Amino acid sequence: MKTIGNRYVVVDLEATSTGSKAKIIQVGIVVIEDGKIVDHYTTDVNPHEPLDSHIKELTGLTDKRLAQAPDFSQVARKIFDLVEDGIFVAHNVQFDANLLAEHLFFEGYELRTPRVDTVELAQVFFPTLVKYNLSFLCRELGISLKHAHTALADAQATAELLLLLREKMSQLPKGLLEHLLSLSDALLYESYLVIEEIFQNQSLIESSDLLEVQGIYFKRPPAHLKSRKLSQDFSKNISLLDLELRETQETFAVEVDSLLENERVSLIQAPTGIGKTYGYLLPALSKVDQHQIVLSVPTKILQNQIMEQEGNRLKEVFHIDIHSLKGPQNYLKLDAFYQSLQRKDENRLFSRFKMQLLVWLTETETGDFDEIGQLYRYQHFLKDLRHDGYLSSHSLFESEDFWKRSQEKAKACKVVLTNHAYLVTRLEDDPDFVADCLLIIDEVQKILLTLENLLRQTYDLQYILDLIDSALLEEQTKVQQRILESIRFECIYLIEQFQSGKPRKNILDSLSNLQQYFSEIRVEGLGELTRFFTSDCDYWLELHDGSQNKVQISSSKSGRILLSSLLPESCQLLGVSATLEISKRVSLSTLLGYPEARFVKIDANRKQDQELVLIKDFPSITETSLEDYANEIVALLLDIHQLQQPIMVLFTAKDLLLSVSDKLPVSHLAQYKNGDVHQLKKRFEKGEQQILLGATSFWEGVDFSTHPFVIQVVPRLPFQNPQEPLTKKINLELSQEGKNPFYDYQLPMAIIRLKQALGRSMRREHQRALTLILDSRMVGKRYAKQIITSLSKEVTIKTCARSELNKVIQDFFKGL
Repeated sequence: MKTIGNRYVVVDLEATSTGSKAKIIQVGIVVIEDGKIVDHYTTDVNPHEPLDSHIKELTGLTDKRLAQAPDFSQVARKIFDLVEDGIFVAHNVQFDANLLAEHLFFEGYELRTPRVDTVELAQVFFPTLVKYNLSFLCRELGISLKHAHTALADAQATAELLLLLREKMSQLPKGLLEHLLSLSDALLYESYLVIEEIFQNQSLIESSDLLEVQGIYFKRPPAHLKSRKLSQDFSKNISLLDLELRETQETFAVEVDSLLENERVSLIQAPTGIGKTYGYLLPALSKVDQHQIVLSVPTKILQNQIMEQEGNRLKEVFHIDIHSLKGPQNYLKLDAFYQSLQRKDENRLFSRFKMQLLVWLTETETGDFDEIGQLYRYQHFLKDLRHDGYLSSHSLFESEDFWKRSQEKAKACKVVLTNHAYLVTRLEDDPDFVADCLLIIDEVQKILLTLENLLRQTYDLQYILDLIDSALLEEQTKVQQRILESIRFECIYLIEQFQSGKPRKNILDSLSNLQQYFSEIRVEGLGELTRFFTSDCDYWLELHDGSQNKVQISSSKSGRILLSSLLPESCQLLGVSATLEISKRVSLSTLLGYPEARFVKIDANRKQDQELVLIKDFPSITETSLEDYANEIVALLLDIHQLQQPIMVLFTAKDLLLSVSDKLPVSHLAQYKNGDVHQLKKRFEKGEQQILLGATSFWEGVDFSTHPFVIQVVPRLPFQNPQEPLTKKINLELSQEGKNPFYDYQLPMAIIRLKQALGRSMRREHQRALTLILDSRMVGKRYAKQIITSLSKEVTIKTCARSELNKVIQDFFKGL
């Protein structure tokens, strides 16, 4: 065997299957020497067996064409000569190398070349990407791949990917490459050889863009740019952003400008899809005497979305200093990461994750974990790496600490972008956070639930059991021992009752017993638990993050926190949403604690490119079991999936979503199973799958702007759970005021949520969206008329039978 240098032989095989009995049907080889592509080779191979339809469709090969191809024995010598003295490279090298080695072995050739996997190298050196299949990488990195699943085309694309990886490595400091090599046992096969080659040829000259601290390399903070003055003319600012002015957007901006000029507290309602973010930010930024602007949005995913789109564009054009601020757990704690680097981990995945983080730190300005493309793969390791909000005076990274840096930047920048959860938590501790600021709250109605969360406290029942067991070992008093044993019994009983779905009364009785026992306990170390169980609260049980094993007990204190009680007088407040009107008898401004707030409404134009379809004969959700209803949804999805349009299904309950996902036999993306909401949105928008099953944030916190067509499916009307603490509290308030909680609050809130869902997929001109409501209550209940009347002001509503649905959908898309 010849000496191996930096000669890479990139191979791609097409085969009859991916199983152990696969036969090669096509070979593509590209040779790289001294960083350049120097040779190509390709051949079809006769497998002497018919291809199945899937392989024919995937590769474009036919039985007739392969019947005329050479046997593998006829080309084996040529292939072996090409690969034997090089480093074998493939995208998912295990499959290609093992299959080729097996075929060569039977022809008398032994393939012992080192192997390099470009999948793992791409994961390490492009850590922010959400997928690593070849087609996706080519699209993201600008590599041409016109004939995917053709062996030579795939080999050529993989070769160009390898060259890009080498180029990326060559831009990194030699010290960093050495650090990566020390962790490279985590890589499959001999993939480290590529890093080693670049390391050996790398100079010791360090990049001026990077800063080295304790062997870790960081991107230097960008130089501060002086903000450019915005015009008082909204249309001119929009033009400078290279955007098209929309009439409704301009009307909205003029109203915002007037409210900011004349009102301390105001609310403005405007339809979706008009560009509200620019509509309120540009007037606010154009006021030269304006103090800092704090913008709060309901979810982190919307926060990321605004930062990536409007935030970055305002930075580019106007040099506006915008900073995205989140809670400390969103950021990497450098001291913890440094300590992890000092340990040799047996876990290969964790070591590879460390390699990714070392590369990512040369690129990130924020240290925000949300930037990492496949973060969901590493959740198990994150608990020790997340920031806790505490920075030791002995920290090795005091100047580089991302959480500290984020806090400092938030004080100095023009616009702070945050989310409702962080905002209210911060305001509870530090009302001066928004003193002398303009606070803009987007989707301001969502702040009600966020405020309610301040009154909540949660304990894991197993955690309580562990504390009680520890206390029992120490306690000497017989009476207190008996109380501890009673608490222990009730906790075990609650877990068993809740997991087995027993009647709610059993659970309430047991919770009442726990409250009584904790009022009698006098054991050291249980003070926090005693206060939890003896407060004036409502208590309930729930599963922790959907786990069937972790049962937790939550409480909510009586009463509500009003937004007005948290904001200082010096804070100017603008609340924005597409859905602020609740009902004639219930005002959002009153629920927020500002009954005198000025309210402005901009009417929505009827959407010509959107329709709402009610399925009149779908099974009743209140009379059908969860399993049967899930089966019906699956059958409908399979039916409309044939139309080859993107489908987003909006659920109100996690159990129904997961049941549908488990039963759905076609590839899809599902919340709670396939990563966080931010990643699911990106993957759906890039067309990875045509079906997305979502809940929670997908109702109001995610915008879909890339798909020209979307079908939305709503299996159940989004009524609030009457047992949910905030709903119970507001219902009680309204009843005491002589109002009807259902018709004056719960029904209007369901309509609001439906309107928000309709706005998710109508974010730009000429988008087309069809929303299907499966809940038969829309055609059978008295209150349905109120929902239809409200929605029909904005979209065309049709009713059809289940059997007519495909025709209705086809007619909609044909007619536009």
